[in-house]
Amino acid sequence: MSALLEVENLRVEIATRDGVAPVIDDLSFTLDEGETMSFVGESGCGKSMTALAIMGLLPEKVGRVASGKILFNAEDLTQADDVRMREIRGNDISMIFQEPMTSLNPVYTIGEQIAEVLRRHQNLSTQQAWAKATELLDAVRIPNPKARVNDYPHQMSGGQRQRVMIAIALACEPKILIADEPTTALDVTVQAQIFDLLRDLGRDTGTAIILITHDMGAVAEMAERMIVMYAGRKAEEGPVDQVIDHPRHPYTKGLISCVPHLMATLTDERPELTEVRGIVPSLKEFGRDACLFASRCDSVTDKCRTHRPEEVEFKNKQRSACWFAESI
Repeated sequence: MSALLEVENLRVEIATRDGVAPVIDDLSFTLDEGETMSFVGESGCGKSMTALAIMGLLPEKVGRVASGKILFNAEDLTQADDVRMREIRGNDISMIFQEPMTSLNPVYTIGEQIAEVLRRHQNLSTQQAWAKATELLDAVRIPNPKARVNDYPHQMSGGQRQRVMIAIALACEPKILIADEPTTALDVTVQAQIFDLLRDLGRDTGTAIILITHDMGAVAEMAERMIVMYAGRKAEEGPVDQVIDHPRHPYTKGLISCVPHLMATLTDERPELTEVRGIVPSLKEFGRDACLFASRCDSVTDKCRTHRPEEVEFKNKQRSACWFAESI
């Protein structure tokens, strides 16, 4: 049986002042029905751009899919026109964006914004859509939904606005839900509640979830499989427990070393926190025929600086794009 989503050799280019840069470079992965997968990496590594490419929301006149395929139920979305993508967005594939305050329209009530999706894709009447909007607010655990459905975004807390975004995304029971940093700017308690909500909804509805985050702790808690992105490329992929217990890429190892409770699983001693030195290279460096992590790696060799690492696959379904993956 084919996967629900198959991305094959995807290359996304962005026009910059310094020329065209490949912000996504030869990315391939699959997503099965009901699976929760996570993209992890620092800001600027290509996580959100991958999501925007899937949704057909790349910046107009600046971004484009240069090559590759995005197959949803065997349909290549890179060939779909705007009309077809509007049918898919919000109905079959939904996305929770990073900042709910800028994603929600401040002049419409919460109920109106949820109902709009239902009228557009489910052909419900205004009364039916409003009743369903109230049910969805209850499903995402907003107290007193019959009253809160009439509230405006500014009348809700950050956590409640994020729950509204989840309700909008799940209104049409999509096959895929993309959650892009769904707990940004929320306190730790609310973050835990949002992750619990996503996990429960994914289990109850059978929706496949793509979680985009830079938080390795969230990945360990939420996902079954993970992809580590670096400078637009896939650095490592595999089952979450396998990758965390035995990372095969220096970048993955560095990310894990920044999370105390993950380090504690690897040793009985009190872990010493470290950092991944340096920063993600600039866009003009993307696409070079070399390991783009070389300038930050403690195990770098001349070969790393001049040749792009080939992806190595292991028996436990891990994949790593590192010249020394087998010895790490």
